[in-house]
Amino acid sequence: MKLINDHLAVKARELPPTDDGFLMLAGEVGTWRGYFASPPPQLPARLKALAARIEAREANVFRAVLRTPGEGDELLAARGIRPARYDVAVLIRSESVDAALAVRESAVYKELAETMGAAARRTHQIVASNAGRLGDVNHGQDHCFLFNYFYADDRETLLKVWQYTAGWFQAKTALPNSALMQPLEGEPADYGLVNHASWPNWRTFLPSLIFRPTFRSFVLANFKANGVAAQPIIYRRV
Repeated sequence: MKLINDHLAVKARELPPTDDGFLMLAGEVGTWRGYFASPPPQLPARLKALAARIEAREANVFRAVLRTPGEGDELLAARGIRPARYDVAVLIRSESVDAALAVRESAVYKELAETMGAAARRTHQIVASNAGRLGDVNHGQDHCFLFNYFYADDRETLLKVWQYTAGWFQAKTALPNSALMQPLEGEPADYGLVNHASWPNWRTFLPSLIFRPTFRSFVLANFKANGVAAQPIIYRRV
């Protein structure tokens, strides 16, 4: 990988990955007004009722609020990949990848996926393993939740870039957690990694993305230099 402004580089303080399996279903349902999302209120509530019946460690439904600055629109266009504009997302965490695969075959999940599919213009569904971790994401609090949809031609380079850019977020925004999800072989490959994380409130991260020059000179610059498309969306839990 190329490291731009390496005097700013600090690797993230990582914890060992877990054996968790993730099942994620995201849908493009409502409208976007610039950077702001307007998902329909009825669908997330219906999905939440169905998710409550799924047997897994946890199942959560999210509605998008805001797209924050990213990188890589030209790269996505060159690869024929449509930008991530998912305003409703469901994340199911199981004790293993095999358990997540089993959940996908369950009747209640199929009903949930059909409900999403009937309402969405397009959907994205993956089963993923844990490729990196800063800490477990606590869904018991009303936090600001991130899903960052990453694409790169080379997944190993993408992982290395994430380690350094996550280090910036730890240092500059006190990022308390992150679960990096890597789709299994054979799953849709539009996004080589999807990062899920949270902050307690907007003040802990949003000013840094707007006012800290190093967000652009280090984070976005390293994404661009290494051919990484980063598409971060902030959600609230339903």
